Amino acid sequence: MYKVAFLVGSLRKDSYNLLLAKHMQKRYADRLDIEILDINLPLFNEDINTEDLRPDTVRAFHDKIEAADAVFMITPEYNHSVSGVLKNAIDWASRPGQGKKGLTEKVGLIASASMGATAGARAYVNLLVTLDTLAMRLLPGNDIMVGAVHTQFDEQGTLTNEGTIKFIDGVIEKFIDFSKKF
Repeated sequence: MYKVAFLVGSLRKDSYNLLLAKHMQKRYADRLDIEILDINLPLFNEDINTEDLRPDTVRAFHDKIEAADAVFMITPEYNHSVSGVLKNAIDWASRPGQGKKGLTEKVGLIASASMGATAGARAYVNLLVTLDTLAMRLLPGNDIMVGAVHTQFDEQGTLTNEGTIKFIDGVIEKFIDFSKKF
């Protein structure tokens, strides 16, 4: 089965971005083995990014990125940009250590979700620009940006907006076809 590492740009326990990731993890479990990674990592510091000093949490994170066939990312919009915790995880993933590729040439999909009407569009663009420098192979032209995200889930955390569900279903189908090219 196709292994996907999912990076959620919010550490909040009841994050809407996490709910969206969990929706995708459950809904596509028959086609994608999605693991939501812990990105509560120490701040990136080149001084400790060596074989003997790299923290164990970062080593485990690198191993999971390396083992994945694809990487999905979703970010909230914080101050018109990508979340700091996601940017930090990207910084670590882009410097994986000797003999590993990290995010380079990984197939990926990105999304944003926000309570605002712009659906985190500025964070989405910021994330897109950042990942473009890493030569990731992102699914083009299929922007998942969920606005008013707080209205899209029921009390149990289930995504209930049928339009959003159908749209994401279509993007995932396109992603699966796209990923087969690599």
